[in-house]
Amino acid sequence: MAAVNTTVAPTGTSPARDDRPGRRPALRRDGRYASVFLAPSLGGLALFTLFPTAMALGISLFDWPVFGTRSFLGLDNYSHLLHDPVFRRVVLNTVLFVVLYVPLNVVVSLGLAVWLGPQIKGRQIFRVLFFIPVMTPMVANVMVWRLLFQPGGLIDGGLQSWFGIDAPNFLGSSTWAMPAIVTMSIWQGFGYNFLVFSAALDQVPQSQLESAQIDGAGPLQRFRYITWPMITPSMFFATTMTLITSFQVFAQPFILTQGGPGVATQTIVMYVYNQGWQFLTMGLASAAGWVLFVIIMGITAIQFLGQKRWVNYDV
Repeated sequence: MAAVNTTVAPTGTSPARDDRPGRRPALRRDGRYASVFLAPSLGGLALFTLFPTAMALGISLFDWPVFGTRSFLGLDNYSHLLHDPVFRRVVLNTVLFVVLYVPLNVVVSLGLAVWLGPQIKGRQIFRVLFFIPVMTPMVANVMVWRLLFQPGGLIDGGLQSWFGIDAPNFLGSSTWAMPAIVTMSIWQGFGYNFLVFSAALDQVPQSQLESAQIDGAGPLQRFRYITWPMITPSMFFATTMTLITSFQVFAQPFILTQGGPGVATQTIVMYVYNQGWQFLTMGLASAAGWVLFVIIMGITAIQFLGQKRWVNYDV
């Protein structure tokens, strides 16, 4: 009987390559198939994202009127933005919106997701209702809220009928305009994060929560030590995406207040729009767009660096 070769490869050595005939051509063929399927997405990314981004960077270095002679300015457009009091106020408005909107959006979304636990009957109906504002066109949502906020609207009329007092001029006051925009934005946008948190909470093992409850842990303790560590990846995703989108806020202030009163609610994206399509200074608009891009990338990078301290992927 032939002897059986029982030789074992030394520990730590890499496994032998698979050099079977036809293996490499098969891999190359699979790679070509993958390239074919990825081509539409990659083509769209290059055509509608990478190319316009590169073009905007080039345009930001020029005095680029829509009509007329274009001249190279270098970094003069960026210097103009740094010394422009209107742009500095616009940046502060955007930061104020983000600081107000993001925490409130997350708190409302997470609170409703916790409330609509598995023990709530008809929770699927509530999920649909809470997500309807997200699916509704932004312009329609903003127009409805404009009717609510304007003098003589539902809020003003209700306060006059019930309490005999007039509501503040929400959209015409520099004090109330930004809170009004934040309120409308939370109503319109909380449904997305609500579904994210709801799906994450459904993955928390009920057996662990029940065991903790038997051991005497209260609701807050169960949430802090069991639920929270398990939903931190979803929390990181939701906060990151919400921050990115909130820095790009445009439709709400554009339709509700047109950036007013004055420039009290004008945001960076509105500033880009005004410079590009009202004043036709494409170079300055592109520079402002790149400033926004750098802000978003910087904050996103900080989030990814900081998530190592509080996001748990191993629970």
